[in-house]
Amino acid sequence: MSEPREAPRSAEAEALAPGPLELSWRHPGEGDHPGLVALVDDWHGGRRVHATFGRFLLAHFGSTSLLAETVDGKVAGYLVGFVSSDRPEEAFVHTAAVNPNLRRRGVGRELYRRFGLLAAARGARRFVVHVWPGDPIAVAFHRALGFEPLGGGGAMKLYGTLALPDYDYPGEDRAIFTRPIGEGAG
Repeated sequence: MSEPREAPRSAEAEALAPGPLELSWRHPGEGDHPGLVALVDDWHGGRRVHATFGRFLLAHFGSTSLLAETVDGKVAGYLVGFVSSDRPEEAFVHTAAVNPNLRRRGVGRELYRRFGLLAAARGARRFVVHVWPGDPIAVAFHRALGFEPLGGGGAMKLYGTLALPDYDYPGEDRAIFTRPIGEGAG
C-alpha cells in the first residue's frame, strides 16, 4: 500500500516557508518602511534611490512583497513587487536588493523564485523589472536569472545594455527586463 500523497502547499505557504539559506521569510508591512528605506541607497551602491521607495508600496503591495531576515533579525534582502492590475499577466518588480555582505549566496534568486510563486498564483505569467542600465550589478544579476532586455521604439545600447533613454524622465534611462515565471534560474 502506498503512502498518501501530501496535498500541495499553497503558494503563500511555500513562499514564506523556511528554506535552504537559513533565513526567515515574511511579507513586509508599513512598520518595516523606515528600516528598509534607510538601507536602499547603500545597497544600491550609493545611488540615491530612497525617494522611489514610498511607504505606500508596503501598504498596498505587502502581500506580494517579500522580506528575508537572518537568524539575528537583520534584513538579508527584500523584493517589492505586485501583479499589474492593467496587465494581469505581468508580475512587476518595483525594487529588490540584497545586503551586499550576503550577495552571491542565492538570496536574490530565492526572492524572485518566491515572488514568482505568489504572482503565478494570482495569474501572472512573466516578470517585468525596470533597471537603470548603468547599474552593472543589477544588469548582471537579471541576466544570470535568464532575463532579457526588451527592445522597442527608441531602444538603444546604453552602458552596454539595450535600454530606453529618458524612460521615466530626462536623464533616467531604463532597461526593461522580462522573463517567464517558472523558467530560468529564479
